[in-house]
Amino acid sequence: MFVDLPETELRTYRSAQLDPADFDGFWASTLAESRAAAPDAVAVLEPVEVGLRTIDLVDVTFPGFAGQPIKAWLKVPRGASGPLPTVVQYQGYGGGRGLPTENLLYASAGFAHLFVDTRGQGSGWSLGATADEGVTGPQIPGVMTRGIDSRDTYYYRRLFTDAVRAVDAARGLDVVDSSRIAVTGGSQGGGITLAVAGLVDGLSAVLPQVPFLCDFPRALTIHDSDPYHEVVRFLAQHRTKTERVLETLAYFDGVNFARRASAPAWFTVALMDETCKPSTVFGAFNAYAGEKRIEVFPFNGHEGGGAQTDGDNVRILHEVFSR
Repeated sequence: MFVDLPETELRTYRSAQLDPADFDGFWASTLAESRAAAPDAVAVLEPVEVGLRTIDLVDVTFPGFAGQPIKAWLKVPRGASGPLPTVVQYQGYGGGRGLPTENLLYASAGFAHLFVDTRGQGSGWSLGATADEGVTGPQIPGVMTRGIDSRDTYYYRRLFTDAVRAVDAARGLDVVDSSRIAVTGGSQGGGITLAVAGLVDGLSAVLPQVPFLCDFPRALTIHDSDPYHEVVRFLAQHRTKTERVLETLAYFDGVNFARRASAPAWFTVALMDETCKPSTVFGAFNAYAGEKRIEVFPFNGHEGGGAQTDGDNVRILHEVFSR
């Protein structure tokens, strides 16, 4: 069933999320500190052979938040010398970079593809290989409340910084055309994509699919399932921390990143999505400052457009990269 506002109202909906006064300063100093910890963002590359005949695979380690090592898979058409248009992709909640033989679409389409691991995740449904070295404290199982007492210790400060540094690392690879980089991901990966869109200049395209981590003021009051509900359950016990937690989340809301983004964006949303309800996606989409489009799937849930979106993304990227 439909789980949110009618589509006509979604088109005009505006999030109540406010910009913290020092939002830009906080993120500028966060990224500057991590870049200073590993100024060249030099990635360590180790070729992997698994029997594929059309794609070369590379195990990548690059410096993320505070210079900490982050894993990724680099996949390129076999024998390509570059520079190639490149897709940097981020994973959904609970997943990691997976096995090297997974997610071969973008390399098969002729692009370089950097598939970034997710620190401290990768055990829910897709393998990960990166530890989270941050401060924790009391939390609900999952990562939504890890370090949530402060913007400085919150889990997504580290993860979003990793995501930005992944683009930095990609731009330093010989096989990558640094002027033609797109970012994409679904669910949590879509929320990460929006954060990168608001923090990184010069992107060719932004493709957030049914994005998570958007419009927290509304999301926390209309979802009764995880991952958003992890925060609700945390606040049900930590009753005095509501104001502090909402202040923290404002620094990590896709709505606030969308307001700062300029690259052309292609969103997807599903009107029967119980995990990332459509008004939260439209909260980010309607705030997005750059050129934008949104594909609405009326009768789908959190799978969104599924394989159709994969094919659409390949077509969109060929068009964008050929300009």
